[in-house]
Amino acid sequence: MTDTTSGTPEQGHIGRRTVLRGVLGAGALAGTHAALAGRANASASGGGGDGERGVEHGWGKVADAFRANFRNRGEVGAACSVYVGGRPVVNLWGGLADREANRPWRRNTIVQVASTTKGATAICAHLLVQRGELDLDAPVTRYWPEFGAAGKERIPVRWLLSHQAGLPIVDGPLTFEQACAWHPVIRALEAQKPLWQPGTEHVYHSVTYGFLVGEVVRRITGKSLGTFFAEEVAAPLGLSAWIGLPEKEEKRVARLHDAAPFSVEELLAGLIATTGLDAETVTAWVNAVWAPGSVQARAGELGGALTDPAVYLTRAWRAAEFPAANMLADARSVARMYAATVSDVDGVRLLEPATVERMTVVQTDRTPMHGLPPGLNLPADRSFYMSLGFWRACPPMPLTGPGAFGHPGSGGSIGFADPDAGVGFGYVTNLWNYRPDDPRAANLAKAVRSCLG
Repeated sequence: MTDTTSGTPEQGHIGRRTVLRGVLGAGALAGTHAALAGRANASASGGGGDGERGVEHGWGKVADAFRANFRNRGEVGAACSVYVGGRPVVNLWGGLADREANRPWRRNTIVQVASTTKGATAICAHLLVQRGELDLDAPVTRYWPEFGAAGKERIPVRWLLSHQAGLPIVDGPLTFEQACAWHPVIRALEAQKPLWQPGTEHVYHSVTYGFLVGEVVRRITGKSLGTFFAEEVAAPLGLSAWIGLPEKEEKRVARLHDAAPFSVEELLAGLIATTGLDAETVTAWVNAVWAPGSVQARAGELGGALTDPAVYLTRAWRAAEFPAANMLADARSVARMYAATVSDVDGVRLLEPATVERMTVVQTDRTPMHGLPPGLNLPADRSFYMSLGFWRACPPMPLTGPGAFGHPGSGGSIGFADPDAGVGFGYVTNLWNYRPDDPRAANLAKAVRSCLG
């Protein structure tokens, strides 16, 4: 990816790299209105099985929405999958995996899904909770003693999952090679002092989330988060999803394409439209989030390790484990994973209903967002509606119903489950943009809602 715009919000431009590190990188169902670059080949009928493109009877509106993304919204390559009651009812892919090489998107194409990774990481943590191996209310130091330095000895595990621990940044300096090696980041986080009194505020831990939760998983199981995910989630379900991509899978990776840049005025208008907040509130929020040197702007830099956007295109990035940001997957795997949190999928059920109920209680409605101007009222359900590792359905991201939970990713991907409807949903794309008002994923979810009746 390249940063094709520059400047600060006050100067009228939002850079892709800046937005990637900001709250929109966490939560926007993003997209573009660029020129048509690929043609979807999505049948509105067919078997709907895991191995074939298809849509079961009654689910044609999802195929219509998928085609519309290519026809009207500049989609390059993408895939969408929907499970209901543990069964696949939609399995679509189309367009180009690589526009420059004219390489088509195939059934086994995988793509980077950015922060959609966080949902997979949270599922791993809640598996351990369910097994009685992890207590969310225990101090992190019970599992990771060295974490207690610099006033962190009382932080409970739950605040790592809810972005309330006060550790969104690493002071650094760290190199990209050190970040890929894992332990240098862990040592830095151990020494780091929280930016606020833990538990009293929240802000999106763009990259540190994966290291914090991943290290707790590693201390309990003796396995890296990527290995635990591969063995306990991906293998039982037969997923094509990796946090730390094996080299033999490189040939399946779709190339990322940047969408057109956009102005700060377009950003503000998009946020006003999607959140329902007034212009004064949105403007103050954006200026606080993207001001030079702001905490949210620094959160994605990881102490300098990730300041060059070119690293996201490298084999080294894909091979390493960044459990907040670098899973590669297809849509079927994202949907199937979430389906198994709320249904039995071919004999596999990841999480029990009681686990899902506990992990989806919203946490960020109890604390203000860090870094906002005094007196700014920014409701959590319009800005950052986070439970224990998952976004909850809210007005800017309605998903399929009020009980739905999941995680979007910078650039447009999203995975979610709806326990009330028994839905598992996955959408992945290689056309990356960060506009808050693009309807690609939102319209697919809307189509699912309409098919549910």
